[in-house]
Amino acid sequence: MRTRDWPIRSKLTALVVAPVTALLALWIFATTLTFGPALNLLSARTLLYDLGRPGEAVVTELQRERRLSVVQLAGTTDLPALVEQRQRTDRAVTELRRRVDGEALRDAADDLLEDRVDRLVTALAALPSGRDFIDARMMDRSGAIGLYSGMVSAAFQAFAAMANLTDPGINRQALALTALGRSRELLGQTDAMLAGVLTAGRFAQGEHAQLVQAIGNQRWLTESAVADLPEAGRVAYQRLTESPAFTSLRAMQEALIGANRTGRPPVDAASWQESHDAVQQQLRDFELAEADHLTDRSVPMAVRILVRLAAAGVLGLAAVVVSVLVAVRVGRTLVRRLSGVRTAALELAEHRLPDVVARLRRGEQVDVAREAPPLEYGNDEIGEVGRAFTEVQRTAVQAAVDEVALRRGLNEVFLNIARRSQGLVHRQLHLLDRMERRAEDPDELAQLFQVDHLATRLRRHAEDLVILAGSAPGRGWRNPVAMVDLIRGATSEVEAYDRVDITAVQPAGVLGRAVGDVIHLLAELIENATAFSPPDTRVSVAGEQVSNGYALEITDRGLGMSAAALESANTRLASSPEFDPAQSARLGLFVVARLAARHGVRVSLRPSGDGGVTAVVLLPADLITSEPPAGPDPATLGAEPAGADRRLARSARRASVPRPRAGRARTITADPPTAGPAPVAVPARPAHGPRDGEASAPAGDELDGLPRRVRRQTPAT
Repeated sequence: MRTRDWPIRSKLTALVVAPVTALLALWIFATTLTFGPALNLLSARTLLYDLGRPGEAVVTELQRERRLSVVQLAGTTDLPALVEQRQRTDRAVTELRRRVDGEALRDAADDLLEDRVDRLVTALAALPSGRDFIDARMMDRSGAIGLYSGMVSAAFQAFAAMANLTDPGINRQALALTALGRSRELLGQTDAMLAGVLTAGRFAQGEHAQLVQAIGNQRWLTESAVADLPEAGRVAYQRLTESPAFTSLRAMQEALIGANRTGRPPVDAASWQESHDAVQQQLRDFELAEADHLTDRSVPMAVRILVRLAAAGVLGLAAVVVSVLVAVRVGRTLVRRLSGVRTAALELAEHRLPDVVARLRRGEQVDVAREAPPLEYGNDEIGEVGRAFTEVQRTAVQAAVDEVALRRGLNEVFLNIARRSQGLVHRQLHLLDRMERRAEDPDELAQLFQVDHLATRLRRHAEDLVILAGSAPGRGWRNPVAMVDLIRGATSEVEAYDRVDITAVQPAGVLGRAVGDVIHLLAELIENATAFSPPDTRVSVAGEQVSNGYALEITDRGLGMSAAALESANTRLASSPEFDPAQSARLGLFVVARLAARHGVRVSLRPSGDGGVTAVVLLPADLITSEPPAGPDPATLGAEPAGADRRLARSARRASVPRPRAGRARTITADPPTAGPAPVAVPARPAHGPRDGEASAPAGDELDGLPRRVRRQTPAT
């Protein structure tokens, strides 16, 4: 069972439930152990009145019936007194059976007592058949004594099973009373044998030995039983034995022990009977009194035990309840406090810190003390954790503030450097423009064109810094620009522009506000295509109208990209992430993503059919318009284009490629600038009007209103 991943509430619950359950089980066990003896003591009264008293009455009646049965067997006639005694015995047995069949006795009795009660009932069931044998004189005096003594012995075995109390003193006293009853039974057996001998006039074979054995056993049991009685009981029994009846009976027993084994017993029948009946009654009264006293002792003791049990039970239950309440309260407090720390940590990690960073990036001011309030959770270990976490979150928020400040400062550095570089590049371009105007040597002019091309590329890289800094480049157009001019402008900013083929491009125009960024975006993608493909391959650019805008495809036949790299690049292009200096190798993709996000342009990469990569640029419909008319307005012919339009004309003219006529798409190939003397088309400066001091090209040298510079022929040529 892995508990490491359990919630803290489950762990605390398990920590509380285990000891509380053990304490509750221990309380129940101790209560049960104490409640059992108390019930045992309370059941002593039930056993005495439902089994002891009825059983003692049955024993007394059986003893009397046994004596009369022996006298009848010793004589020659039936005794009417035996019939009456049998009726009294039957009534006592019936009452005993009624009591032992009751639910009160069965509930109070244990298994041993129930078994011995069943044996007693079974032994009493043999009484009618034994009487029949006696009446038919099919049984001698010894057999009759054995019949009734067996039933009496079964009764005393049941009485002994009653003495199973938990209190040692009471239990010892109960066993002593049972032993006194057995000694009285032996005295009754002696009386029955002696009555038969006196009726017959002499001892039968072995009767004297049985008589002597019964007297000896009776004396031994009496001595043992009296020794286990309490002090008051022993004193009372001692006074009882000092009575005249006990003294006379003991003297006659001594005479019987020393009598002739075959002659007549040396005792008077009437004296024996008088002393025996008196001693039997006194012993019976003593046993019943001691039994009542024993019961009276057991009930208060049981009550005291129950009172102590109730007190201990209530206190134990109160301890369990208090333990549960304390555990639940402490557990709730711990869970609430730990949950508070956890909630604060998650709130900081998932909401507050990202919100602070987002606000800082938006340029808002952030109060660290307010954004990282102190967590108060007491002065214990949890409180220390809360205070430590307070310091952690303050440090985290402060680190976020410092990081954003660092990023903002870095962006300012980028922007400052980029603005300075842009200013230098623009000054360089103007200087090149003036030098080109004054150049007369075709070779020198071609080199100036190459420097112009390098400066244009340098301007794009400076604009990269502006984009990294989160600003917009300075270039902009007021009027729409034709798609083919825009593609040519992007191609002119690529080093290997001579490898780029502008294939089928359907006529369209791009709004002026997006021209500069789209040119920059396409230039980055075209440069990637040329950089990651062999120098002897071509890169094609195509464009067509689609239902939701205008799609441009830039396809190379280069190394290609793996599926994982394509997925990563497309994710970066779609989400426009924050600039990460660690991803400088993918700087172009970052710039493309920034530019695309600015105008809602969708850019994606996919494998091409020739093993390379195809970059698909989807311009939204709100940026697309109809293609503007080619060539200058006749009303303004000869005027100098100004600002961004002039720079676009310079870039578009560098490839010396004419724009296709509206309404049809054609394949256009960018011709590289040549330095030879032949009068071929070369990259030109922007489409100015006629420069000062220089005649414009004839109308035949213009294509779609865009004049082309022609090298002057040297005198040698």
